[in-house]
Amino acid sequence: MAPAGAMFVQWPPTLHTPMTRISCPTVQTLDQILPDEPLLMMGAGPVPIPAPVAYANSLVINHLGPVMGRVLNQVKDMARYVFQTNTPYILGVAGPGSATMEMAMANLLEPGDRMLAVCNGYFSSRMADMARRVGAVVTEHVVEGTQCADPQTVLQQVRALQPKVITLVQGETSNTVWNRYLPEIARGASELGCLVVVDAVCTLSTMPLNMDDWGIDAVLTGGQKGLSSIPGVSLVAFSERAFAAIRQRRAPQTHWCLDAQLAYGFWSEGQYHYTAPTSGILALHEALRLVCLETLEGRFARHLSCSEALQAGIEGLGLSLFVDKTARLNSVVGIRLPDGVDSATLRLCMSAEHKVEISGSFGTPIVRIGQMGEQSRAHHLFRTLHALGSAMRRQGAAIDLPGGMSELERSLSGQP
Repeated sequence: MAPAGAMFVQWPPTLHTPMTRISCPTVQTLDQILPDEPLLMMGAGPVPIPAPVAYANSLVINHLGPVMGRVLNQVKDMARYVFQTNTPYILGVAGPGSATMEMAMANLLEPGDRMLAVCNGYFSSRMADMARRVGAVVTEHVVEGTQCADPQTVLQQVRALQPKVITLVQGETSNTVWNRYLPEIARGASELGCLVVVDAVCTLSTMPLNMDDWGIDAVLTGGQKGLSSIPGVSLVAFSERAFAAIRQRRAPQTHWCLDAQLAYGFWSEGQYHYTAPTSGILALHEALRLVCLETLEGRFARHLSCSEALQAGIEGLGLSLFVDKTARLNSVVGIRLPDGVDSATLRLCMSAEHKVEISGSFGTPIVRIGQMGEQSRAHHLFRTLHALGSAMRRQGAAIDLPGGMSELERSLSGQP
């Protein structure tokens, strides 16, 4: 006999009970969806990935087993080289580069803390938004136009505000501006007692960044850009000073997956945090290994040579680059659109007819071509420049296609 007060549910339902039936959808296979020929990804990310990285991403291992422990140790060793730091606090994040931003904001800041955000564009402003969401009092130092941040002006604000944290980007992907005075700003802010957080999502391994020497306390990056790994698994490095501040928090941490102390327990102490993206970590291992094989010096030289050659080719076509040389980001190149050329139409033509994809912008009248990781290869440059010039010609732009290709060849060959 059922206990008193028990509720009976009739099963199966009677004919009088309405039922919702969800029909099984008819779907296409990926082969039917994807283009016949793979697209060459030459936008602001993600980028092409090397075969060893793709293979590693096809493997699955136990995220808490001894093999994973060995992999994590090597990832941290290689990351210390790429970040140029001795810190023990190298952490991975199951998420994009923006997740590492959010980890830094959520762990270093507490409600009421003051933060100075140096804002050159969309992504530097995103860090300011994230900081406000955790209750920080944020002052934005907006750098107008396509200029890089001025160290004297920024440090003057640091002295006046005395913020706990300052944030800035090394390269603003949205408008292709390079903060060339990052070392001076970071060192100066660090000496004034400020924690320095730097977004290096599109610049890490494409150009010099010296975390320890420059006095940076947190470096944020994604896997899918300069490192030429897969999207969705990212890295962050915290200085010992930054991690001490995290451990001394007064307010409880409201995040679980982005709790830096829990993440450190997995990455350095073999503790369970959440089911780690094992395939992505293996891919990241291989991407870092390839960086180490090439060496940072060799990688920087390749990126600079290829980006400058691409810029020469673009100008040879008769087009204008968006940012002046002194503040121009080499990792993502911004190109002004000629009158009468529509960005969406241009990119669609390049994708459909030439199987090359580049990026639009965030409201700025430019298109953007990436020069990160595997994008910086001569054969990719020739294909991309030809596709760009041909697609612009289709819209009636006066393009000197032979001149552009000749300038690209001249620059790559090292001719004056």
